[in-house]
Amino acid sequence: MWMDHRAVSQVERINATQHRVLSYVGGVMSVEMQPPKLLWLKENLQESCWEKAGCFFDLPDFLSWKATGVTARSLCTVVCKWTYTSDGGWDDSFWKMIGLEDLVKDKYEKIGNHVLSPGESVGKGLTPEAAKDLGLPEGIAVAASLIDAHAGGLGVIGADVKGHNLPCENQPITSRVAMICGTSSCHMGVSETPIFVPGVWGPYFSAMVPGLWLNEGGQSATGKLIDHVVRGHVAFPELQSKAAASAHNIYTCLNSHLDLIKKSLPVGFLTVDLHVWPDFHGNRSPLTDLTLKGMVVGLTLSRGLDELALIYLATIQAIALGTRHILETMQAAGHDINTLFLCGGLSKNPLFVQMHADITGKPVVLSKEVESVLVGAAILGACASGDFASIQEAMAKMGKIGRVVQPNHEHKSFYDKKYKVFLKLVEHQREYRSIMNSF
Repeated sequence: MWMDHRAVSQVERINATQHRVLSYVGGVMSVEMQPPKLLWLKENLQESCWEKAGCFFDLPDFLSWKATGVTARSLCTVVCKWTYTSDGGWDDSFWKMIGLEDLVKDKYEKIGNHVLSPGESVGKGLTPEAAKDLGLPEGIAVAASLIDAHAGGLGVIGADVKGHNLPCENQPITSRVAMICGTSSCHMGVSETPIFVPGVWGPYFSAMVPGLWLNEGGQSATGKLIDHVVRGHVAFPELQSKAAASAHNIYTCLNSHLDLIKKSLPVGFLTVDLHVWPDFHGNRSPLTDLTLKGMVVGLTLSRGLDELALIYLATIQAIALGTRHILETMQAAGHDINTLFLCGGLSKNPLFVQMHADITGKPVVLSKEVESVLVGAAILGACASGDFASIQEAMAKMGKIGRVVQPNHEHKSFYDKKYKVFLKLVEHQREYRSIMNSF
């Protein structure tokens, strides 16, 4: 559901209100958030969906409801995606202004009038029915949830880094950004005071780490984009055959193929004439422009594995350049970031990790447990069951460092120039749109 962008007209109308709640989502609401989706449902599926619905849930809250029978919502979900504010709860004027006044009339029963902090115990724990389905004891503690990316952030950002010679070792947790890299990528940074970052979601109080404000940058398509580019290339069948013959996955084969063609060059320098703007599904942060499109500059008539490997490399670099764009925007607004903590499926790809280190100029910490979203969920459960007194204590004990990847500072000049080209690409796209504006 989050990746569905059909509610474009609804989100444009919501943003035109300039309501105060928008200041807590980077100034502009994303089409991936819930108010425009709810408005679309009301306007397009009034009788079949809107009127018949008993509750509207985010997936994490739906799962806790299925487990406990309790309709309580997590502070994380309602703050980050539904415009619930930490200081004032639901704002009646917002819902009335956008045409969803019926949610106010039923006292928010459909979207949540009971909100719990992540890690709080929900109801009386696992119901008999859910316990039977899951093969677990009845009554076992169920924690108020986090959104999947936020759980990943919780699973990595508080890890003990002593002895790894990292710049964040003697710094507060606010010097770290957790990146959760899967179908999309989310960039989670925390601060002691609210920081308003144009184009970056938040600040959200206690939405991930209790007592701290969260800013959330993001890219709408990363793993999805790499998959799209690779599988859509004419040489993909050849890559599949090669991967099957070597018993490796296709991305391991592409990484190996880049090593074959690099000769004396560093791998990253192979794209000196090939550049990608990665917003094939619009820009979530920091430009908040869902109308932006992808761009590729530097194509040739080549149809072989060499060309596929190069466009694959250029796409990964574009995603890392997008991360740099988000981090620089956060830093300009007041964040002080010196270390990246990566998790998720893309963090298993060494090329993806090294490009993020080299292009941002920051060391990358990889979690010992690759599935850090599950670690974050386990932290919540351990708090709900009483095994830990606080989320902070559980984070420090349960989050473990696996490997540290340092940036190659000798390549800084090359990537600084790639970044200049990267920013020129979107500038040019907007110029082209202006030229064609009359059609």
